Amino acid sequence: HVQLVESGGGSVQAGGSLRLSCGASGHTYSSNCMGWFRQAPGREREGVATIDSGGSTSYFESVKGRFTVSRDDEQATLYLQMNSLKSEDSDMYYCAATFACGVSWSNPQIFTYWGLGTQVTVS
Repeated sequence: HVQLVESGGGSVQAGGSLRLSCGASGHTYSSNCMGWFRQAPGREREGVATIDSGGSTSYFESVKGRFTVSRDDEQATLYLQMNSLKSEDSDMYYCAATFACGVSWSNPQIFTYWGLGTQVTVS
């Protein structure tokens, strides 16, 4: 089992930056693929970015060039650096982990482990 805890959310003005962190504990060897999803009330959860154990990344089209996903396996931590934030980036952001994701990286159903989320508000 893997436990995930997000932090770093908050309120920021448009154009600003935030860095989200996700600490993992437990059987982290089963978390080859880790990622960030976001969801607003009444909307489906959507994939923002993922990174695998080899460092390969995937991004949702609207965040390319603005968001950067990274991981520190020694610290068992996943990061999401968010720059040039827009109001439409306002959502609850969730950290997720699974053994492998591949081309289905944006499908939340393939992810086994989830954090409780951290709120990002851009005004």
